[in-house]
Amino acid sequence: MKVLALLIALSLLAACREEAAAPEPVKMIREATGHFCQMNLHEHAGPKAQVHLDGLPGAPLFFSQVRDAIAYQRMPEQSHAITAIYVQDMGAAESWEDPGEGHWIPAERAHFVLGSRRVGGMGAPETVPFSDAGAARAFARENGGEVLRLAQVPDAAVLAPVATPTPEAGDEAADFANRLRRLSEQREN
Repeated sequence: MKVLALLIALSLLAACREEAAAPEPVKMIREATGHFCQMNLHEHAGPKAQVHLDGLPGAPLFFSQVRDAIAYQRMPEQSHAITAIYVQDMGAAESWEDPGEGHWIPAERAHFVLGSRRVGGMGAPETVPFSDAGAARAFARENGGEVLRLAQVPDAAVLAPVATPTPEAGDEAADFANRLRRLSEQREN
């Protein structure tokens, strides 16, 4: 009887562990868009990220920048619990301009370079992920920054607003964007 109870308990424990297993990363299709910007990810340089949510299997949120995925993780407004965050290993990427569609690693295992000269796909400072600490240190030596683990990345590094450059004379698109931003700020005040 004790053996049967032990076997049942072990099988229940194994079932719980299977349920708690993180989902696998999803291949980033050519039509994938960023969650915040709603722009095609393949049009932006630098590493990308995907966030898997409980109750939404196989349909992760993609992010144009790793920084944005970490910000999403730390914001209290999520509608679902996060089950996994994957980031692109830039040590395995083809190039900064085209990191590819794969090379996904769990964010909690990544070594991030924070404060480098490289900017992400949306023009903001990037939190650059590597699976290998040595590759992260080499990137930091070449591009500046420091190597941190996910839990060490300060909230201010991913949640703080990023200053946008002032448009050059004759840059109509940037001028239009700035006028829109000023109108939005006036409405908020």
